[in-house]
Amino acid sequence: MSDLLYKTEFGKYYIGKCEENLKHLKLKQKVQLILTSPPFPLNNKKRYGNLVGEDYLKWFTSLAPLFSSLLTPNGSIVIEVGNAWERNRPVQSLLHLKSLMNFVENKDAGLRLCQEFVCYNPSRLPSPAQWVTVQRIRVTDSFTHIWWMSNSDYPKADNRKALRPYSQSMKDLIRNGKYNAGKRPSEHNINEKSFLKDNGGSISHNVFELEMVDEKRELRPPHSMFSIANTRSTDFYTRTCSDRGIVPHPARMPLELASFFISFLTDAGDIVLDPFAGSNTTGFCAEKLKRKWISIEVDGDYGIQSLIRFEEPILKAQIRKGAVCK
Repeated sequence: MSDLLYKTEFGKYYIGKCEENLKHLKLKQKVQLILTSPPFPLNNKKRYGNLVGEDYLKWFTSLAPLFSSLLTPNGSIVIEVGNAWERNRPVQSLLHLKSLMNFVENKDAGLRLCQEFVCYNPSRLPSPAQWVTVQRIRVTDSFTHIWWMSNSDYPKADNRKALRPYSQSMKDLIRNGKYNAGKRPSEHNINEKSFLKDNGGSISHNVFELEMVDEKRELRPPHSMFSIANTRSTDFYTRTCSDRGIVPHPARMPLELASFFISFLTDAGDIVLDPFAGSNTTGFCAEKLKRKWISIEVDGDYGIQSLIRFEEPILKAQIRKGAVCK
């Protein structure tokens, strides 16, 4: 039996290990998207329960068949993974790359890698601190990888649901109906009408910027992203945690990432699963987008903390607490 912490109109949040909860939730071939940021493959233990070294590699690899069995025939797995460093050495570990390779190539899972994404946040604090701010022999790690996998070569996906606003120059081009057609140095032959159709926006890139790199350049996040706020200081959840003297979960997935992939890879009514939910960014974004969601978290304190997200007035969520929350 699974321990239900709370539920809303669209989702449920459970406390406990994901492997144990998933045995009882009867989700085989029902999940359209597994979207999560698991404990990062660090070489030092954190409060949020990461394994280290070879133990992490074995554990992470073992999850592949379980997660794959939950997917619909055209479902997706999206995992955000940060970099790892060798303990007490200014040397980057290969653990996160080995973990990905072993996960995708697990012969019992039948997965393939659809695409790699990068989330760049120049406001991240300098790390690893010993090598960046103390000895000054490395530069700041300012990005994470996001890996999109599936049990199909053709998972459900529609990039028209995650378009970026057109640049001003593109808006002008569509309005004026003129541009330099013809053959390009790349040998592409551009038709006279190729760029005149208004598709509602341009196709998103696989690099997400959480802050403008060039202040003179317009930042154009996909329409599906809720906000581009690099510090989260104005985020309702972060602000409320501060007001209540609560230290927020230290490894939160950006709202922008969750909203993008939920829009891109699912439709209303699909099930979105986060087996390492933490502060429940995935569930919160799924609720806003009217997707069904299931979140699982081993740390009960983080589960209680995640309730704050659903207090956001604009969401108007009806929260019903489960037995373990009373």
